[in-house]
Amino acid sequence: MKIIRSRNFTATRPWGALDIANMGGITTRLHWTDQPYKWHVNDGEEVFAVLDGRVEMRYRENGVEQSAILETGDVFYASIGTEHVAHPIGAARVLVVEAQGSV
Repeated sequence: MKIIRSRNFTATRPWGALDIANMGGITTRLHWTDQPYKWHVNDGEEVFAVLDGRVEMRYRENGVEQSAILETGDVFYASIGTEHVAHPIGAARVLVVEAQGSV
């Protein structure tokens, strides 16, 4: 049993994470960041939920770059093969659910 107060979590580096659970190879991690990640494609699907802050999610569809501003409470689903990168607008805390060891 765990209760995690996401607003209180701060990492020592951008994209630092608190491991919450590993359920049959699917990880749930709380990330803190104030810096962009890198363009990547996950090994599987990814669910990215903004718990605190705002994030500009950039992604490519058919080779064309798109973006969406994710507010607190918004969820981004990256299907297999979705190239994407998260750019926080200030500090943000995000919950990421993905296959263990994914980029």
